[in-house]
Amino acid sequence: MQRVLIFVAAITVGSAQFQFVAAQESQSATVKFPGLGERGVLQSMRIEQGGNPLLIGRDARRQLVVTGKYSSGQLHDLSHQVSYSVSTPGVLEVSEDGFVTPTGNGEVVVTAKGAAGQSTKLTLKVDRFSELIPINFSNQIVPLFTKLGCNTGGCHGKSGGQNGFKLSLLGFYPKEDYEFIVKENHGRRVFPAAPEYSLLLQKPANQLPHGGGHRLSPNSYEWQLLSRWIEQGMPYGNADDPVVASIEVFPKTRMMNRDAKQQLTAVAHYSDGTVLDMTRMASFESNDSEMAASSTTGLVTTFDVPGDVAVMVRFQGQVTVFRSVIPLGLPVANLPRTKNFIDQNVFAKLKSLGIPPSEISDDSMFIRRVTIDIAGRLPTAAESRQFLADKDSKKRERLIDRLLESPGYGYYFANKWANVLRNKRVNNRNGTEFTFRFHDWIRRAIQQNMPYDEFARSVLAATGDVETHPPVAWYNSVRTPIAQMEDTAQLFLGLRIQCARCHHHPFERWSQNDYYGFQAFFSRVGRKPSRKGIANRRVFHNVGTASARNPRTQANLPPTGLGNAPLEIAPHEDPRHRLVDWMASPDNPFFARALVNRYWKHFFGRGIVDPEDDMRVTNPPSNPELLDALAKNFIDSKFNLKTLVRTICNSSTYQLSSNPTRYNKDDKLNFSSFYTRRLNAEPLYDAINQVAATSVNFSGMPVGTTAVELPDNGFNDYFLTVFGKPQAESACECERSAEANLAQSLHLLNSTDIQNKLSNGNGRAAQLARDQERSDADKITELYFWAFSRPPRKHELTLVGEYIQKQGQENQSKKQQAYEDLLWAMFNTKEFLFNR
Repeated sequence: MQRVLIFVAAITVGSAQFQFVAAQESQSATVKFPGLGERGVLQSMRIEQGGNPLLIGRDARRQLVVTGKYSSGQLHDLSHQVSYSVSTPGVLEVSEDGFVTPTGNGEVVVTAKGAAGQSTKLTLKVDRFSELIPINFSNQIVPLFTKLGCNTGGCHGKSGGQNGFKLSLLGFYPKEDYEFIVKENHGRRVFPAAPEYSLLLQKPANQLPHGGGHRLSPNSYEWQLLSRWIEQGMPYGNADDPVVASIEVFPKTRMMNRDAKQQLTAVAHYSDGTVLDMTRMASFESNDSEMAASSTTGLVTTFDVPGDVAVMVRFQGQVTVFRSVIPLGLPVANLPRTKNFIDQNVFAKLKSLGIPPSEISDDSMFIRRVTIDIAGRLPTAAESRQFLADKDSKKRERLIDRLLESPGYGYYFANKWANVLRNKRVNNRNGTEFTFRFHDWIRRAIQQNMPYDEFARSVLAATGDVETHPPVAWYNSVRTPIAQMEDTAQLFLGLRIQCARCHHHPFERWSQNDYYGFQAFFSRVGRKPSRKGIANRRVFHNVGTASARNPRTQANLPPTGLGNAPLEIAPHEDPRHRLVDWMASPDNPFFARALVNRYWKHFFGRGIVDPEDDMRVTNPPSNPELLDALAKNFIDSKFNLKTLVRTICNSSTYQLSSNPTRYNKDDKLNFSSFYTRRLNAEPLYDAINQVAATSVNFSGMPVGTTAVELPDNGFNDYFLTVFGKPQAESACECERSAEANLAQSLHLLNSTDIQNKLSNGNGRAAQLARDQERSDADKITELYFWAFSRPPRKHELTLVGEYIQKQGQENQSKKQQAYEDLLWAMFNTKEFLFNR
């Protein structure tokens, strides 16, 4: 019972600032933030000129987007607020939401008129309305299935189809879809004599039982288009028909208020130069459902969360994004000192959003944070005391430099890289001979500041055996060309292209040809027995022409960098070196950006692009200028990792307090405060042992080895497992779990492991209880420096001191028990468990 009481007291005292912030936050519910502020007077209106003024045929459509410009300089969408009229009846109709439908041939002026009398005009022309223009299956019919959700992975687009009917995923293979619909089962799904009785129409309209429910309505645009296509005899189209080359969205960006709306229009650019409006055929999806949502018609609605949000627009395998900036709208003044380009870009973004940042962290918060992030450990009590007492204005810079030169830096980042490079023991194939050597090579490369491009080349182009070149161990864990290519893309380029193995990537531009062209770089990796006679453990370049076969087209593809032209590589030349040459080129759009984003997430808990290895057009960075500046600086430094770490940690952005204000408490994207996060499993275990003055004996390792220093996954420790240590099964850092769970709480509260550390006869509690020379106040202060890198506050010292004195009045064992209680309480506080 006493331990529970001191625990509750310590939590209350140690988390006083959290309670204070919570109290502040509760007051913010009544605050009305200004957003963009007053609009002013509407000065002019315009119709966005994204679409084609010529509408060809009865199936042509056009979404109008009306933008109003106000005296404040603000732009706001008026598409659903104006009234529309046409100069010539019988040519086209305009709905209340600005959707244009042709009704006959001719030229017409469309007028959009505001409530106060302002207006804007647009001339449109309709041609070939009465002609029977053949409907193109891949350009007009397949997008309907995507829009209606028929060819998604949860319906007919999954690998085995649904209820006997299969479509290619998202329509990436229209020829196959045509076969499925028109020819499979003797064409039972279409009925040209009476199109309205076709299964292809009746089932999604729920006129016949349909497991997918209601998808389209009779006489809707989709129904009429499908019906006319069947009536025309289900034409596929000609080989020389134009195809979609790219798509655009208008407007591309817009500053919006919270709880505001913005109509979008999407257009497709075809290979023959034609531009057609595809708004009602495209798919729209917000990348953050808490910030904004989009309707099927392209109407974006923002919610009450400031920041940046992107809406993905997808049509016919092409993607683009609309970006909305939702400002909080407060004046941002008295910013922390701008120390480098990181602060310039972050603070500029915060100014544009009107989100004031938190203040700079105090010294105790900073030394604990940066020591954990760089060296993977807590600072010692002596280090914390000395740092807090130091009055030199450059002490933070000097601390960062010391940590980068300390052994802890090499071990902590080797721990990070060894996991994503899959340094693991696997049956009899990978033993400690491999994993220990590979880990040691990684640690030395990090500690000695090997340039990152050289680091990547040493791994990806590894040749020989583990004795002569330890990175060969990567090829023993990642054994197939497919796995090697996918890990390379995800780890070194920040691209998840696994989807393109079977079909075109649904959210990116990567096709199967891109996938297998990239795989070709690893097609000549050979293996043979090492000098010790162990099979398949010596890696070499198997001379020959590098290529990979696309299983769908059977085409043999040469090595090709993603988004690059195919390479001609001589048979005697190792294509892996050409791969790294392409990756490390200054104009490569992926390599440097992926690394700086990965390291940014290490230090901030969230990437500028997040997840950090899913960098794509439809997952844009929260601060593109910051990401570009970091990548350029990294390239200019010749891929110097220590310079990157030093630049990040010396910025005021990194040194901001983790205590949010009521103004930035909802900000998750813009780094207006330091995002509190739980310590990783290994540093947390080491922190407990450091504060408790105990150690763990890991099997086969020297006495005193810390969890951060473990070379591979072959150490079965319950604490590390329950707190989310990854097993090095993949190249994804998502394998490391940061989620809190009941098992973790119970382990900290009541496990034998923790209890033994507290009661250890040579541990911290026993040492303090035996120390007769110092006062309890001094010893309590020392404990606070060990655990929190700060002295106890006055009320904490009073509360804990009274408890220690009361318990120690009886005998020495009771005093040790009191210090054990104090340590136990500290281990369970947020201040100890979290990096903040």
